Amino acid sequence: MFIVERERTSTEVIMYALYLYFLGLSFRNTSKAIRRFEEEGRSHVAMWKWVQRFTHRRLYCCKRVSAFLIDETTLQIGSSEAWLWVAVEPIHKQILGVYISRHRNMIVAEAFLSSLIRMYGKHIVYSDGGTWYPEACVSLNLKHRLHSSYEKSIVERTIEYLKGRTEAFDEYYPCTKTGLCNLQHVYKWVILIVFMHNSVIKSNSKFINLRGEMS
Repeated sequence: MFIVERERTSTEVIMYALYLYFLGLSFRNTSKAIRRFEEEGRSHVAMWKWVQRFTHRRLYCCKRVSAFLIDETTLQIGSSEAWLWVAVEPIHKQILGVYISRHRNMIVAEAFLSSLIRMYGKHIVYSDGGTWYPEACVSLNLKHRLHSSYEKSIVERTIEYLKGRTEAFDEYYPCTKTGLCNLQHVYKWVILIVFMHNSVIKSNSKFINLRGEMS
């Protein structure tokens, strides 16, 4: 009996499939769309499995965290605005977490920081002069510091990447709902970009380490 091992689907094809699914295509239509890239294609069940495997553990793969660099920025979603909160690790420069909210205040900042604590434990928080951060840190018993110009540049470059990665949208995300939506469709877009960002950072880090070992 011969067992034929099927070739693994390339990361590029999987990412494109996730992109199409988060764009709004069904699993079946996503499966049809990627057939041009693979001779055998993949079933709609495979599409479902890829989405299920797209978990927070794969998104945020930074194991050693020295601190939380945090900042927030506005996003235009349809006719309304929302806030995108971002946390970055200062040494590895990986994104540790993202959060989207309708409001910017101490309650939202505390909720975001709480989610980071659950994943990474307690660390020093570096932020700008927003009053909501030190208030949230006091509530969660976290140390707070104002970030330096270098730390500020790290988190600002990361936010620019998130906002500029999808050139068709830039800072604007379309929304078909006339009222306020639950922001989930925007969150799916953002976490896909986070995955791409962290994958590139991780690959570059491995390359630098390998080059150092060979020199």
